[in-house]
Amino acid sequence: MDLKTSLVTQAYAKARPAVAAQPGGGADGFAKLAGNFMSALQEHESTARAAMTGGADPHALVQALASSQLAVETVATVRDRVVEAYQEILRMPV
Repeated sequence: MDLKTSLVTQAYAKARPAVAAQPGGGADGFAKLAGNFMSALQEHESTARAAMTGGADPHALVQALASSQLAVETVATVRDRVVEAYQEILRMPV
């Protein structure tokens, strides 16, 4: 029994650094992600404005629209996962 406990302890010690908190994660990482999202949307909006006034080609407009759609879908998916995780935490017995 002692040998199994020792092996489990060694495996845990090896795995622990892999799940340790990464620097720049958490709130800082989320703030950076939100800032990148907002800057991307502003860039795409300016490209769309330029295309409407004749300052950009239609290909740039299509690319900006596709990229902004992907960004919005990604943010919606992340939001849904966060809400789902929060609801799962609320369902946990105390």
